[in-house]
Amino acid sequence: MAYPAVAATIVVAVLATVVGLYALRRFERPMGTRFLEKLKDIDEVAVLLHPNPDPDAMATGIAVASLAEQVGTDPTVQFAGQVRHQENRAFETVLELDIEQIDHVSDVAAEHVVLVDHNRPRGFAGSDSVLPFAVVDHHPGDGTGEVFTDVRTDYGATASIVAEYFENVGAKPVPSAKHASEVDAPYTVPSTVATGLLYGILTDTKRLTSGCSAADFQAAGFLYPGVDEERLDRIANPAVSREVLELKARAIAGRDVRGPFAVSDVGRVSNVDAIPQAADELVQLEGVTAVVVLGECNGVVHLSGRSRDDRVHMGRTLDSAMSDVQDGSAGGHARMGGGQLPLNDGAIRTEFGGTLSREDLAERLFESMSGEV
Repeated sequence: MAYPAVAATIVVAVLATVVGLYALRRFERPMGTRFLEKLKDIDEVAVLLHPNPDPDAMATGIAVASLAEQVGTDPTVQFAGQVRHQENRAFETVLELDIEQIDHVSDVAAEHVVLVDHNRPRGFAGSDSVLPFAVVDHHPGDGTGEVFTDVRTDYGATASIVAEYFENVGAKPVPSAKHASEVDAPYTVPSTVATGLLYGILTDTKRLTSGCSAADFQAAGFLYPGVDEERLDRIANPAVSREVLELKARAIAGRDVRGPFAVSDVGRVSNVDAIPQAADELVQLEGVTAVVVLGECNGVVHLSGRSRDDRVHMGRTLDSAMSDVQDGSAGGHARMGGGQLPLNDGAIRTEFGGTLSREDLAERLFESMSGEV
């Protein structure tokens, strides 16, 4: 009489095992497969880049748009701010990117929003009201998407993550001399996308020499067959403006060097993108292992830091130095970081009612790089 009960128990156990294995298999599916399935479920999507986008952000944006198009979802790539750095402008122009500038949340092209290369909406009026559908990023932060989140801080570039998505779904890069119809694969990586993603990886990892992982090398190798070398060279070697060269010279001439650390205040600038370029130049000086360059533009002091010193995590260094600055923001990775300090009546205000002179700011930066803050 007990046999039916035993049989029922066995059947339930088998079903539970099957369901469990199915759930485990679904959970273990590659992130690219899961991301593509989420894109298939919607009719249109707005792919938002971070403000003043760099090649990693722009490349990731057009790559996500390409994935969306290949599953029948209508994408629009958008950004706030401007594309300013000459290298970034060359990237946009040479690859003939179709990206749209926005100023207000009402300009966002679709209800479903994918954030790439940042994990919290910012840079335009009403950005706080945006609830991202998905987030794909390699920067530290706690921003998440409603249905999909993939933040990998151990990757050197978000472009590497999205390149991996293409590989996950069996896509093949399309050589620049071929048409997508000539490639036998369920999905493809258009040559423009492959070229952009590779350059995004190269820029965010200093040509695969800093802050990168095995995954970045793997992604670069995967993309290579589809790279247009002629376009890549045009992006990598744009003309440098006289203003940028002059600002680099000011940063070097006005540097304050203390041991292995340097700080340079370049004063007022009209092109804030020249500040990180000056930092890149200054950190190459013999004997200098960590630098911060600061300059003022439109009532805001902009900081850009670079480190090749294992003792100095630049993101934490800047965040620590700016911890009590009113309305200030700073952060970044181990090797690079940035910050913005708004001026109030021409002065940097602290949260305790005091002011911070530019000289005091420089002292703080030295102390923070030395680990004294």
